[in-house]
Amino acid sequence: MLKSRLAATLAALLLFGYGAFVPAADEKKPEDDCWLALFNGTDLTGWKASEGVEWKVENGEIVTPPKRSHLFTDLEFKNFEFKADCMTTPGSNSGLYFHTKYEDTFPNTGFEVQVNQTQGDPVKSGSLYNLVKVFSSPVKDNEWYTYHISVKGQQVTVRINDQKLFEYVEPPGVTGTRNKLGKGSFAIQAHDPKSVARYKNIRVKPLPD
Repeated sequence: MLKSRLAATLAALLLFGYGAFVPAADEKKPEDDCWLALFNGTDLTGWKASEGVEWKVENGEIVTPPKRSHLFTDLEFKNFEFKADCMTTPGSNSGLYFHTKYEDTFPNTGFEVQVNQTQGDPVKSGSLYNLVKVFSSPVKDNEWYTYHISVKGQQVTVRINDQKLFEYVEPPGVTGTRNKLGKGSFAIQAHDPKSVARYKNIRVKPLPD
């Protein structure tokens, strides 16, 4: 009798959707939803390298080659949340582009956030190149850190390891293709032969226009 009552109670709770019996999947964090992996951790499907340079994947990480090159995503985005885990070695200089377009040279379209802790360029990680300059890197070589870039309308927000560094609002009347918001690909920069940078967990959450 007791078993039948318990069964009936459970059935009623499930029928009316009481949270106590919602599957564990409902406990996922909001961050787990709607993110699209741009890198599969195995190969460079969905990416295209410039200047005929071969890029490598090692241990589930994209490794910059010992030649100047840029690695572009096939997919393009306008408004988004973007995250990538980055690590440099001493003397490395790299970068992450957004709203860019494939070119067989240095990109002339879009924006670059710097990936550089100790290379000679005084503009360090956290910078929006040529627009917002950070001269003291908030992170170190040989340590993984997470870049988080948000673009919503005319506003760009840059975070590293969940710390908001700044918000940049595009002023009216910007012309040309560099540092002008629009729509485009992401790209990873291999700056010079002495630079080695690694990237993993590259993902994007598209946002409404």
